Amino acid sequence: MTHPVDVHVGKRIRHRRWLIGMTQQQLAERVGIKFQQIQKYETGANRVSASRLWDISDALEVPVSFFFEGLDGAQENAGTDKVPTDLMGDKEALDLIRSYYAIPENQRRRLFELARVLSDVA
Repeated sequence: MTHPVDVHVGKRIRHRRWLIGMTQQQLAERVGIKFQQIQKYETGANRVSASRLWDISDALEVPVSFFFEGLDGAQENAGTDKVPTDLMGDKEALDLIRSYYAIPENQRRRLFELARVLSDVA
């Protein structure tokens, strides 16, 4: 049976990997393991050791603490708004974020303001 912390850490690994456009194979090569092991980490099926998490954080260019962000308040905030609890685990949301940051900054700010107005009306 998987532990909720292992599942959370795995989702954060997948989230960061998707965000920077890295494949499981690329991450595995940088860490020196097989891509199947990355799959197991991302699903929480296998627990990530401290030294392996250190290597993964280095490969993904984030501090180790990144993988634990949102863990404390995950249950507290569940169902309090319309945003899914695992927003960053959603591939569509990550694609939207990548597309958003590909827009030039001045246009991106205008799009952000439009989205904010539309969400206030909804």
